[in-house]
Amino acid sequence: MAVNTSPESPLPVGEVSRLIGGWIDRLGAVWVEGQITQLSRRPGAGVVFLTLRDPSYDISVSVTAYRQVFDAVADVVSEGARVVVLAKPEWYAPRGQLSLRATEIRPVGVGELLARLEMLKKALAAEGLFAPERKKTLPFLPQLIGLVCGRASAAERDVLENARHRWPAVRFEVRNVPVQGVHAVPQVVQAVKELDAIDDVDVIIVARGGGSVEDLLPFSDEQLVRAVASCRTPVVSAIGHEPDTPLLDYVADLRASTPTDAAKKVVPDVGEEYERVRMLRDRARRCVEAFIDREERGLAHALARPSIEDPHRMIDERADHVASLLDRGRRCLGHHLDRAESELTHTHARVVALSPAATLKRGYAVLQRADGHVVRDPGEVAADEALRARVAEGEFSVRVDARNDARNDARSDA
Repeated sequence: MAVNTSPESPLPVGEVSRLIGGWIDRLGAVWVEGQITQLSRRPGAGVVFLTLRDPSYDISVSVTAYRQVFDAVADVVSEGARVVVLAKPEWYAPRGQLSLRATEIRPVGVGELLARLEMLKKALAAEGLFAPERKKTLPFLPQLIGLVCGRASAAERDVLENARHRWPAVRFEVRNVPVQGVHAVPQVVQAVKELDAIDDVDVIIVARGGGSVEDLLPFSDEQLVRAVASCRTPVVSAIGHEPDTPLLDYVADLRASTPTDAAKKVVPDVGEEYERVRMLRDRARRCVEAFIDREERGLAHALARPSIEDPHRMIDERADHVASLLDRGRRCLGHHLDRAESELTHTHARVVALSPAATLKRGYAVLQRADGHVVRDPGEVAADEALRARVAEGEFSVRVDARNDARNDARSDA
């Protein structure tokens, strides 16, 4: 409930503490789940003090329990264990401190933890965080690898030694964090985010050795799973041994069965790559040599052909035939020319014999009038008309006699 106060009428500290205590008393008993981070059992004391922490967030609360309440589970509960506590919130007014008074403590069994993890797994899978299409491809040869692991742990040694043995030039950016316990989740999440923010980091490996289900619980935490899902850098999960499958394995871009396996999958082996290059080079050389041999055989086969080996052979073989055809053509042409010449001679003789000039040579003459018309009939000329007479050797002028007209008239009368 709100309290009316002002600078002129403030509440005393005791009154404020009393009011807070009253509000907290109204809450009543609640069931609370958390992880025991501190456990104090003083000999002879009737009260056991615990610190209960949320494993996903940096939040903790003090818990007190009577010895008989804690002794019921003392054999199965220790620091780091997960428990469910039925407790009533209490406010210690003199110190202004909140705590929980536990009336019942129940350890969280492995079966219950696995059932919760399975429910969380289904929920995250339904969101698509484990979908294969979200997986990023790892680079062939990473230049800088981010490594999240425990300080001086076997997992760190396995990753570093195996990676540098496979490729000595590889570099690491290591973040040593707790890999189990109450501080594991926030520090692993922070380390992953720091490495993801470094542009030069090509891939991130989260590595841890084997352990119990409880030891590996931080790597199934929802906060860590979502942090890895949002990374832009490929993440490799190398948690525990082959049978161990925390939820980090499902969201990571690549799962390695062990830290050693992670080093082998992330870093190529320089010897294997050199051998692969040598094999590819030999294969390429064999392919080139085979191609050259094939082309040389094809060229030799082409050069062995008669047309290439002796290119003038066909010409020489055809030369006699061409000469024979040429001679035959010449003979045929000669025969045609001779026959044509003979025909031309005979034709010329006939033409000469039938020509007017030949007639004139036999003593005939051709009379032409002044206009050039040939006189064929005596009636065509008049008395004393000048005519031209053409003979074989030339021409001369003549004149028509008057007696000729009289004879022509008499002939007409007759």
